[in-house]
Amino acid sequence: MEADRHSFGIRPSPLGVWTRRILVPTPRAPAQFRKKLDNAKSDEILVPQDPSLSNPADFTFYRESLSLPWSVNGGRLTVLTADASPANRARMTAQYGQALRLHAVSKQAFWNALAARFQAHLLDAAAQDLARRYPEFSAQRVITRGQSCILIALPVLLVLALYVMPVAANAALLSVLTLGYLGNVFFRVVLVWLGAVPIARPASPPCDDDRGLPLYSIIVPLHREAQVVPALVDALGALDYPVDRLEIALVLEADDTETIAAVRAQPLDDRFIVLEVPHGGPRTKPKAANYALSFLRGAFTVIYDAEDRPEPDQLRKALAAFCAAPQDVVCLQARLNFYNARENWLTRMFALDYALWFDFLLPGLDRLGVPMPLGGTSNHFRTGSLRAIAGWDAYNVTEDADLGIRLARLGLRVNTLDSTTYEEAPVDLGNWLRQRSRWMKGYMQTWLVHMRNPARLLRHAGVSGFLGFQLFVGGTFLTALLNPLMWAVFLYSVLFGSVPYAGFLSAPSADFPLLGLVAGNVLFTYFAMLGPYRRGWLDLTPQGFTAPFYWALISAASYRGLWHLFVKPWHWEKTHHGHSRQPPIRAVGGGGP
Repeated sequence: MEADRHSFGIRPSPLGVWTRRILVPTPRAPAQFRKKLDNAKSDEILVPQDPSLSNPADFTFYRESLSLPWSVNGGRLTVLTADASPANRARMTAQYGQALRLHAVSKQAFWNALAARFQAHLLDAAAQDLARRYPEFSAQRVITRGQSCILIALPVLLVLALYVMPVAANAALLSVLTLGYLGNVFFRVVLVWLGAVPIARPASPPCDDDRGLPLYSIIVPLHREAQVVPALVDALGALDYPVDRLEIALVLEADDTETIAAVRAQPLDDRFIVLEVPHGGPRTKPKAANYALSFLRGAFTVIYDAEDRPEPDQLRKALAAFCAAPQDVVCLQARLNFYNARENWLTRMFALDYALWFDFLLPGLDRLGVPMPLGGTSNHFRTGSLRAIAGWDAYNVTEDADLGIRLARLGLRVNTLDSTTYEEAPVDLGNWLRQRSRWMKGYMQTWLVHMRNPARLLRHAGVSGFLGFQLFVGGTFLTALLNPLMWAVFLYSVLFGSVPYAGFLSAPSADFPLLGLVAGNVLFTYFAMLGPYRRGWLDLTPQGFTAPFYWALISAASYRGLWHLFVKPWHWEKTHHGHSRQPPIRAVGGGGP
């Protein structure tokens, strides 16, 4: 893993340089073959004349050397290459063991040829690699037989207990629910308290020579995103990192003709490569990311969404943080918020939600050292470590949260990164509801996956990690599901002067759940108002008073996500971007827009 993480063989030649045949030994290749290669455009799919000359076992070498055995002509092996430098030529000669005939093509044409040769292999690996290598971590099977038995048995036992001993059963049920609710509230109080203090980390000295910087890879999955492509290219082009040390993979679905056309219409520079994911398997963002990961050569990799506007110095900040961190820190989570935060009530509440989550709660988890569910974008990785754990789960619709937990279970760590990526918040309720339902469904998936063997989770994560997982991942969706029930009891007590279960409990015990509800909501409202302080967005603070209405929407999304968990567990509900009336801005750092 260390070798894959830190050494990538050769220094690539400048991208986009379109060369003719170089030092081609005689006899010359057939004229028809020469014409096919020499006249190839960057987006042309080149199919090897003799596929048997290459095999999946050598894929890593093909990727790192930018070479692919193409055909045998006149007893000589012809190799397609996007790097015909003398050093790489010597490397290819040593690998293939004979005098070579080289044909130089653009890097885009090379990736197209590699994809055409290994399409079935790459697609299968993108969808199934995790399920094969770490089946206990895959959501391909959402609920195991044992979990199904428990989910069926619990309601039956509860009904039976309520019938046989109603007083004791009611008391036990309310105690468990209330303690779980208050435990989640208390845990978030601790996280906010810890996250409010910036984490001091050792600084890495800046690199005086950009030529010494490692290759950095960026993955941007795109699906039905034609509207945002121009602004995306502009934002990624603004990143402060040497052009010849950066590769940006725009990952498209092969049948998404509109987005493909929008990408091809852009004047992409040498940093960009375009990958088209063939149809097959679950159509999810993590499968597309896994597909792209097979091609990338960077020592470090970051994933962004189509609407992202990362601060220009984010890659340099991440690199400095990695250099200063221990080797078991394999992922950095940047902060997220919105460039259209003030567009309407929904975007303002979403901005408060994100400010609390990324500016306080995740730093609190970081300080505690417990498993941290990642956000869906701006996750920076050591590429070798990401490959070693089989990338993302193609069947989990919050692959980010799952990956953060899996990293912790495998003995690896995630730190937060003090840099912000700005996104577009959904501006209409339907779009917001689809996105939040998918997130809640994914948190349920993640909880079910990692609770298949609670004893093993406890052994991997330790007591604090195990409890943190229950309270932060389980508590996120459980609190949202319980809130409407507790509010219904509260309204009943207001209208009728007593709680509906008063006949089963003494007066103090009957009031305890309602006191927990009030205390929890007061604290959460305070946190919502506290969130924007770190960014200086004080004008958003009064919006925190309306947080209970926002939580009601989250509860509705959670019940919708619960239903989808059973009827379409792997369905990826698309979040549509490009609908904001506020045009995308280029992030410049500081407090944000």
